[in-house]
Amino acid sequence: MKLLLIADTHLPKRARDLPAEVWSAVDDADVVIHAGDWVNLAAFEELSQRSRRLVTCWGNNDGEELRALMPERADVVLGGVRFTVVHETGASTGRERRMAAAYPETDVLVFGHSHIPWDTFADSGLRLLNPGSPTDRRRQPFCTYMTAVAEDGALKEVNVHRIAPR
Repeated sequence: MKLLLIADTHLPKRARDLPAEVWSAVDDADVVIHAGDWVNLAAFEELSQRSRRLVTCWGNNDGEELRALMPERADVVLGGVRFTVVHETGASTGRERRMAAAYPETDVLVFGHSHIPWDTFADSGLRLLNPGSPTDRRRQPFCTYMTAVAEDGALKEVNVHRIAPR
């Protein structure tokens, strides 16, 4: 099962649209996971229509209209892997320990908010993934997104993709 992980799209405030390579990844993915901060209902609707399956949550910049359509936390099993999707996880210091305690039944926690790509493991085995942002690099050298494969209860081929500056 091919996965696309994105977060913090902030459309249309940070960009008018997703980069073409992200739309191509949407078309290739079996499941798109978006970890919040859509900002715009039209962006959510377009990604919903174009995705084979969309798993998402709302972020701190998402208003009531978006919050009415999605949960603050999404839990799903994909390819035998238990995922939780949230927007915020707090400070980076101690994140793995805090998240392992908060999500003991989760194999992979996908989160956003910082716009910083993140791929680490907690001592419990919980994997924490932040795909960064495909539209707003902030202090990062590149805008980013992630792809992965979930099958037979394992997450494989996790890759961070850098988007070339426009």
